[in-house]
Amino acid sequence: MAAREPSETRILSVASEHLRLHGLRRFTVVAVAGEAGMTHANVYRYFPSRAALIYAVVDLWLKATERRLADIADGPDPAADKLERLILALAKANRDLLGDDPHLFAALSQAVARRHAISRRNRARVRALFERVIDEGIASGAFEPRDRDRAIAYVIDATHRFIHPAALELEADVPQASVDARLATLIRVALRVLETGIV
Repeated sequence: MAAREPSETRILSVASEHLRLHGLRRFTVVAVAGEAGMTHANVYRYFPSRAALIYAVVDLWLKATERRLADIADGPDPAADKLERLILALAKANRDLLGDDPHLFAALSQAVARRHAISRRNRARVRALFERVIDEGIASGAFEPRDRDRAIAYVIDATHRFIHPAALELEADVPQASVDARLATLIRVALRVLETGIV
């Protein structure tokens, strides 16, 4: 990945803070440029539109999350443990974003709803991590699905409601303990499915 120029890095840093503090409605390229100490024309040299700048901020968060997930997938733990940790980490990252930075979460939700390229790329990379861990489990004999592709699809589908921004927003007022208990149950069932060849 090409290194960002100092001005581009500065713009993204200021834009991230501007979005966190002011939200999508009050996010302007002019304000970001002013806080970054440059003209808005300079911002447009790096980001061709307001939307492009917002999605670049979202992409920073997505890539940081992907790196944490990749660390789990690359770890020495057994496949079942890694799959559980992957699911929990991804669910927690999205849930924490909703609670800690609702404006960035709203921008992420918008990117997902519009099937923006950054959202599609993120989904593909996260799916590849899930596939890698499940393949590792198959190779070690820990997982014995009848059909590898159906098993992967099952895990992705089953975890969707704990990860997708729209589903998280719908249950934002549900007590966290309840969500955690339901997710723990789902993970136990998913691992059992993979281990016993139900799919």
